[in-house]
Amino acid sequence: MTDEIGVLISDFEPLHLGHLRHIMAAVGQVKTLHVVITPSAHPHTDFAITLQDKARWLQMACADLPFVVLHLSQDPIPAYDTKALPTSLSDYQTQITDLYKTLECPAETPLYVTEDSIFAQLDDVHDKEIATAALPFVTLAKTDFDSLAIAANPVAHWSTLHPEARGDYTKTVAIVGGESSGKTTLVHKLVNHYGASYALEMGRLYVGTDLGGSELGLQYSDYAPIALDHAEAMRAATKEALAPVTIIDTDFVTTQAFCEEYEGRTHPFVAACAETFRCDYTIMLDNNTPWVDDGMRSLGDPEARGRFEGRLIEIFARHNITPHVIDEPDYDARYQAAVAFINAHIYQQNDD
Repeated sequence: MTDEIGVLISDFEPLHLGHLRHIMAAVGQVKTLHVVITPSAHPHTDFAITLQDKARWLQMACADLPFVVLHLSQDPIPAYDTKALPTSLSDYQTQITDLYKTLECPAETPLYVTEDSIFAQLDDVHDKEIATAALPFVTLAKTDFDSLAIAANPVAHWSTLHPEARGDYTKTVAIVGGESSGKTTLVHKLVNHYGASYALEMGRLYVGTDLGGSELGLQYSDYAPIALDHAEAMRAATKEALAPVTIIDTDFVTTQAFCEEYEGRTHPFVAACAETFRCDYTIMLDNNTPWVDDGMRSLGDPEARGRFEGRLIEIFARHNITPHVIDEPDYDARYQAAVAFINAHIYQQNDD
């Protein structure tokens, strides 16, 4: 017989496919399932995840399931030592009672237990111990997803993350440099290497879509829409993240450098974007490769290239961004160096 309502509690950090399978199993037994999202007792230091992030993930995942009602709890559910279960249950029931009062749940409301929500290891919890609890527990079947392992290393378990959560677990890497430094080619190499999402250089696209293919009409007022387009491209790339790394062709610092180079003044909106939409890592390519005129480049002589590179470095310092500089003049060596950097900093791999 289907119960009127039930409750399932977890920190959902990160939200993975096993969580949704537990939710789907629980909703098959109740008319309304109250899902309580708690902070993590042990948040991962590499990812800044808020309660609101997790609420958004679940709201999007369950948008077409009106019988799933979400709630936020400001207090993390403590980890449980199943060898001292009665004490743990007592501590837990104090907290859950307060949650029940908030939800106005009747006393017979079942609490759905998963191996990753209430107890660290559900397999260690004996049915007789659950039966002695004051609250009605309903044990959900164990899934093939190891929540503790996923939480400890989301990158290594990327395929298990729910698509709505992946955007908050991918790391953005901007590839920057002066004209003809090989940025865009390197971007496409890295995209293919990692199977990653990416955002293209919006300034170049803007010249094609709004200026007729030439920078002849480029002016100060164009830099704000270029930056706005770039911010949206970054948001779209991370939202649909295909891999733990998302590659960004050029950044707001580079847009600002071109503005200062051509217009002789700083653009405040571009500066605000540089502060607001920061990439996790920046790889800067040295301007020591041959300059190739593709019809849209104008800083080809050594003096201009050196001046622009110095301008980039100064603006990076202005925004407290420390780029990783790759100065190998060989294009393949640059690619190998970029892969080694990403492997070490995002995938925690050493290529030695």
